[in-house]
Amino acid sequence: MRVGILTGGGDCPGLNAAIRGAVYRARKYGYETIGFRDGWKGARDGLTMPLDAVGLAHAGLRGGTLLGSSRTNPFAQEADAEKLLATLTRERIDALVAIGGDDTLSAARELHRRGRPVVGVPKTMDNDVGGTDWTFGFDSASTVAMDALERLRDTATSHHRAIVLEVMGRHAGWVALATGLGGAADVTLVPEETYDESSLLAHVKSAVAARGCALVVVSEGIDLPVSQGSTGGQDQFGHELLRERGVGAEVARRIEAGTGIETRSAQIGHIQRGGPPTLFDRILATRLGAKAVDLVHERRFGTVAVLRGERVEGVALEDALKAPKTVDAAWLDLLHTFDA
Repeated sequence: MRVGILTGGGDCPGLNAAIRGAVYRARKYGYETIGFRDGWKGARDGLTMPLDAVGLAHAGLRGGTLLGSSRTNPFAQEADAEKLLATLTRERIDALVAIGGDDTLSAARELHRRGRPVVGVPKTMDNDVGGTDWTFGFDSASTVAMDALERLRDTATSHHRAIVLEVMGRHAGWVALATGLGGAADVTLVPEETYDESSLLAHVKSAVAARGCALVVVSEGIDLPVSQGSTGGQDQFGHELLRERGVGAEVARRIEAGTGIETRSAQIGHIQRGGPPTLFDRILATRLGAKAVDLVHERRFGTVAVLRGERVEGVALEDALKAPKTVDAAWLDLLHTFDA
C-alpha cells in the first residue's frame, strides 16, 4: 500500500504531530508513505517529498507543517481536477490522507465521490469542523491568545484603559470564547450572537468603574452594523478574506466614542497559528493521524478520523461536513455568567 499525505488550508500547531502519527502507523502496517507539498496544489501538480519514520522522530514538537500548505481548491476547474487524478495515478497512490479543515475535507469528499480512496483528518484552530468534539490547533491557538490577553491586562490596568483584543474566528467564536473565559475578559463578542453596542458600552463602563480597566475579546467575523475596511477579496473556496476588516479597531473606536474611556486595540493575527503545539494538541493530532491510517487499513474510505468523548473513531465525510460546529447556547450561558 502506498499512502499519500497532504496538509491543506491554514497552518496550526499539531500538523506535524498528525503527519508523524500517520507515518509511524503506516510503518506498522508495512505501508509506504509519500508527502504532497503545499496541500492540494502539490497533489494537483505532482510536488512530492519522501516521508519516513526516522526523519519524523521529533516532528511532533514543532509548529507549522513540514509539508507546506496552501488554500488551493483542486476542483475549482475541471482541468485542475483532471490533473489531480492523473497525479494520483502516476504516483501510484493507493490511498490519500488529507489533513485540514472544512475546505480541505470538502475537496476530499469530492475526490471520494470521483471514486478515489481518501480519508480525512480534521484540523483547525477555529474548532469549527463538525462531527468532532475538538480539533487540534484550537487549544494551542487559544492558549496563545489568552496569554496575550493577560499581558494586555497589565497595560490596561496601568493606564486605566479599555483594550480590545481581536482574535481569529470567521463563523465560529470558539477561540474568542476560550480566550475570554480563560483570560477573564469583561466582554466577549462572538459571531453566534447579534452585536449589541449598548450592552457592550454598559459592560465596559461597569468594568472600568469597578476595576479601573476593561478587556474586550472579539472574533474577527462578528457582524457589525456598518462594515469597516476592505475584506481583501476571496480565496479559492469563496471565503471572504478578513485580514483588512479591522473589527477590533472599529470596536475600540466605538467604545471610546460611546463612553469617553481611552481605548486601544490589538490584533493578534497569525501569531495564534505559530509555535509548538500544547500537550493536548500533540496527543490529539497524533491519535488522529494514526487513526486515519487505521481507516485506510480497514478500507473505510470516504471517512474522517474524529474525537468523540475519549474515543477516536471514523465517521463519514458527508456527516462531518453537514454543518460547521458553532458555539451553542450552553457555552454562551457559561460565558455570560461572568459579564461585568
